[in-house]
Amino acid sequence: MLRHQIEDMPFDPELSPGAANAIHTCLNLQPEERITLVLGKECLEEGAALLHEVKKTGAEYAVFVLEDYCPRPCVDIPHDILHDLKQSQVSIYAAHAKTNELHARTEITRSVNAHRIRHGHMVNLSRKIMMQGMRANFWEVDALSTRVIDQARQTHVIRAKTPAGTDIEAHFSSTLHWIKTSGLITSTKWGNLPGGEIFTSPFRVDGIFVVDGVVGDYLCDKYGDLKASPLYIEIEDSRIRKLACDNQALLADFEAYVAIDENADRVGEFAIGTNLAVTEIIGNILQDEKIPGIHLAFGDPYWEHTGQKWQSKGHIDCVGRDFDIWMDGDQIMKSGKFTLQ
Repeated sequence: MLRHQIEDMPFDPELSPGAANAIHTCLNLQPEERITLVLGKECLEEGAALLHEVKKTGAEYAVFVLEDYCPRPCVDIPHDILHDLKQSQVSIYAAHAKTNELHARTEITRSVNAHRIRHGHMVNLSRKIMMQGMRANFWEVDALSTRVIDQARQTHVIRAKTPAGTDIEAHFSSTLHWIKTSGLITSTKWGNLPGGEIFTSPFRVDGIFVVDGVVGDYLCDKYGDLKASPLYIEIEDSRIRKLACDNQALLADFEAYVAIDENADRVGEFAIGTNLAVTEIIGNILQDEKIPGIHLAFGDPYWEHTGQKWQSKGHIDCVGRDFDIWMDGDQIMKSGKFTLQ
């Protein structure tokens, strides 16, 4: 079984700083606790680096490799994994996204929510991410995220523009909650690693959003960096009204994704990236959505946390570049750089 290879697998020591950040800073694993690691076979080396840091704490652990239990894509998360999660206070999921595997990943996060597990979600984890975004000073990321979310919670309207043509206006409701996932993970909200964003579900979004960064879920691995062939999304009352892209294959795949149910074409998430260690788009949604700027997600609004009243089986993030952002007329970002006073 692949999981037996992890115990003594050699790994590049350059992965260690990011792995140490994950285990000791972001998840704050303690000796008396237990952690569940769920890996995909494409993340075994990164998993070995993470496990090395786990062993330093003396905590009890269990390691699962998805391919040992189900053919990928997994339709459902195997019972053994879900049962093991119930016994842990901390967990990590590190595997590449596969077509139609969102439901299985949702089973993980629902279990995490139900059992209040400190969970690091590392979908599409790569060596580059471990050596860039995971090396951030997450205390600094948290301090910045706190400043941004404090202002966002008082804001009614956010405007955003980019050189590529994004021009959107988003309205927000006091009944929908802003959430901070800065990399310092607690039992009340799991987070992606690397962390560094604030998000909510918007009341309404209108305008043009140009995706010249990346799109999420399994389309990320397929299409990567979209700078040379952006996806243009016209949004009216939070719904997609028109799509355009020179890459016809991407256009067809995206159109199919946002048609999987009645809310898959609806803006469910409005987020601002806050990870200052992320300075360039690398074509990987896990890290790229943390770059300072705005990303939108169509589909599920993380209703358990935001308080939104609808759901979707889809959730696809869309990232742009080089944003100017105004909160109620106060500019907080210029050309992708924060201007907070």
